[in-house]
Amino acid sequence: MAKCHELDMQSMYDNQVWKLVDLPEGGKTIGCKWVYKKKTDMDGKVHTFKARLLAKGFGQTQGVDYDETFSTVAMLKSIRILIAIAGYYDHEIWKMDVKIAFINGKLLEDVFMTQPEGFVHPENSRKVCKLQRFIYGLKQASQSWNLRFDEAIKDFGFIKNEDEPCVYKKVNGSVVIFLVMYVDDILLIGNDIPTLKNVKSWLGKCFSMKDLGDVAYILGIRIYRDRSKGLIGLSQSAYIDNVLNRFGLQDPKR
Repeated sequence: MAKCHELDMQSMYDNQVWKLVDLPEGGKTIGCKWVYKKKTDMDGKVHTFKARLLAKGFGQTQGVDYDETFSTVAMLKSIRILIAIAGYYDHEIWKMDVKIAFINGKLLEDVFMTQPEGFVHPENSRKVCKLQRFIYGLKQASQSWNLRFDEAIKDFGFIKNEDEPCVYKKVNGSVVIFLVMYVDDILLIGNDIPTLKNVKSWLGKCFSMKDLGDVAYILGIRIYRDRSKGLIGLSQSAYIDNVLNRFGLQDPKR
């Protein structure tokens, strides 16, 4: 688990998420803590353990170190509809993941945080972290990330759906590309592979991305596809198994 901490901290250092300063007179700090997450595959099996530094955003004061917090995500029904459209028209469905999405937001307020447990600077133990970028847990982090992503993808020519703000479309003649964002999960759906590759390249220039290729699952939902037959399906078998196990009903004979 120590390795997980070090990986997350290295990304903080690489992206200059904070700098150590003396706390200004009258200033206040918020705390931070480590949280742990299991990354599972499409069958619900754990393949990665992650440690993530989380700011204790409940210590923030509205009007002082944050203002607006509202942010949107794509509705599940919108994702299902677009997957159905892709299946019907035999469009490509690709998935990408944004690495540490929230640090891409623009932090305008002065936010001071205690140094992370286990990583207190030995020569500057009395100093605090003045955040220069967002980290998970800050109240305005999600909204700021949404605004930053919206700005970047519009620069590439995408248009936001007014009724579904996390769904974007780009049309050029017969070429149609949809982009769906759910926090740090990105779906690219379209009928032209070169254009899709250009979108991936653009996103890679704007943010640190992981290319996951053809979509296999999204939001814990497994996606089955047989392109030769024009079939596509969604399955939540892993979720169902987890629910059955939770209530001791995994044995069908009981």
